[in-house]
Amino acid sequence: MTEASFTTDGVPALVLGGEGERPSSVEIVGARARVVARVTGRGRTWKATLPLRAARWGGAELPLPSGSYEVRVADAEGRGIRPPEALPVTQLGTLRATLEGWTLRIGPPIDPAYDSGEGQDALERRYATRPASGFENAVFFESFYGRNASCNPLAIDRELARRAPHVTRYWSVVDLSVAVPEGAIPVVEGSPEWWRARGAARLLVVNDWLRRRFARRKGQVVLQTWHGTPLKRLALHRPGFDPRRMAAVVRESRRWNVLLAQNPYAARILGKAYAFLTRPVWVEGYPRNDVLTHGDGASTRAALGIRPEERVVLYAPTWRDDRDQIVDFVDPVALAAATDAVVLVRGHSRTLLPGRDAQGPRVIDVTGFPDTSLLLLVADALVTDYSSVMFDFSVTGKPMYFLVPDMEHYRGELRGFYFDLAAHAPGPMVRTQDELVAALAADDADAYADRYARWREKFNARDDGHAAERVVTRILDQGFIEV
Repeated sequence: MTEASFTTDGVPALVLGGEGERPSSVEIVGARARVVARVTGRGRTWKATLPLRAARWGGAELPLPSGSYEVRVADAEGRGIRPPEALPVTQLGTLRATLEGWTLRIGPPIDPAYDSGEGQDALERRYATRPASGFENAVFFESFYGRNASCNPLAIDRELARRAPHVTRYWSVVDLSVAVPEGAIPVVEGSPEWWRARGAARLLVVNDWLRRRFARRKGQVVLQTWHGTPLKRLALHRPGFDPRRMAAVVRESRRWNVLLAQNPYAARILGKAYAFLTRPVWVEGYPRNDVLTHGDGASTRAALGIRPEERVVLYAPTWRDDRDQIVDFVDPVALAAATDAVVLVRGHSRTLLPGRDAQGPRVIDVTGFPDTSLLLLVADALVTDYSSVMFDFSVTGKPMYFLVPDMEHYRGELRGFYFDLAAHAPGPMVRTQDELVAALAADDADAYADRYARWREKFNARDDGHAAERVVTRILDQGFIEV
């Protein structure tokens, strides 16, 4: 019989033990994280301690991401080991955990009293609807619904911390596995601290929709940075008439005070798609792209285990409305073998929670890597489809390849485009992996030089490495926070 318990002795951990010869290995394996135990014992009993923490990409150890994990116990002689008695939901400080058979479930460290519809309603009444009584001189940041600290909000955070270090910076996170910038305070979504920070901060900087019935208080400012120049149709422009969607779009855009756009084209499209036509749109380039102008990718290569001389191909497709996982148009192992390159696989932020990491020789799944901009910095070539990453990578001037086997379906049924990608793409458009391999081998950059130059002139004119400086200057000049 296997015994199990949770402990917070040092760090939160799952402890397993039993009688007889110790197992050859004990580990917990999830979609984006894995922990291996140190097993002790000499014949009569054994013990395995599994810290519920992990470090990735050379960063600090953090609590495991929320989700389900398989507990794997490999018996030294191949015999089955019976699962322990179930452990109920247990608060472990930085996370919650429960064990059922060989399934370990990890959740964010929210008090069960608040982890319900009624509990959240109570917090909303306490913090979101109270009378205005002044604001904290603080900024509330959120990127991709708290799944990471990245994108334009991260670049603005770094510049703001440099120029106004006295300002408090809160970061909305889904759980404490999300690393936040130095000096910032993580607040777990749905917790009392999260509700209080979002309601009390003078300025909110977000890159996607606000949620949980957010109501901007009088005097509070919301800077919506968005997260890409659009090729695919958005919001009010999406195919099909849906009055509920249209009402939701208008309701959402009314929560924003200022919208940030990478270029004039994006300003025009986003303004119309979100009915944001009478309030300020700042066309300042994208702060997240500043690193592509003056950054050094050496530390990121080291974190990923890539040698300086190795060629890197980044595969970064967008998400699909009709599936929740990354598309399977590329066999990354075969692509790495055929191109003699390290292949980085980057799913869209919406595919972070579903699916599992791709694995294989010279393949690194970087869907969970916190900052896409650093991946663009180290990539020698980009393979994408309809993702807005194309408008960011072009800052580097490095080659792009467009793998679009489903273009007719995507353009005609799923989303539609704002312009003819085939007529303007600054790189080869291919339909199969064999065509992609051939295009990568040909390296025919000269054939697309004129297109590439026109593309950069239209979409990257303000991506000069100083976008974050300009945005923070406007924040300070307009008194959105106290200097």
